Amino acid sequence: MRENWGSEKILTRNTLYEATELPGFIAEQNKKPAGIILYNIKNKECEITLLAGFVEKIGIGATLINKVKGIAKSQGCKRIWLITTNDNTHAIRFYQKRGLVLAALYKNAIEESRKLKPEIPFEGFDGIPIRDEIELELVLE
Repeated sequence: MRENWGSEKILTRNTLYEATELPGFIAEQNKKPAGIILYNIKNKECEITLLAGFVEKIGIGATLINKVKGIAKSQGCKRIWLITTNDNTHAIRFYQKRGLVLAALYKNAIEESRKLKPEIPFEGFDGIPIRDEIELELVLE
């Protein structure tokens, strides 16, 4: 975790999680980690706190989302949601292709987030300044 994200702490909407304390799954390919998903269920909602595919274009991320979707439904969750940052355009496209929709934009939220997790960089993918949090959701039936 520390190598990829600078910390074992995961911060979403001003809630700080210890990654080692969250439920989740690790996907493997040829006995090597190929992806990871962590989630948190609270108040009939399932938040995906981390999704990372280490091998792209073979369906690992979608498979992990579907695994958590099944758990969320079995526990009576009304929706699955997650937060990403404005620079993560690749993830925003990925989630929308899997049925999640834009639910909210939290302008300049990262300014507050850096008070809790100062290691959040100022510049993200493609040199885009990291400023905003974007919430995506999938309403469960």
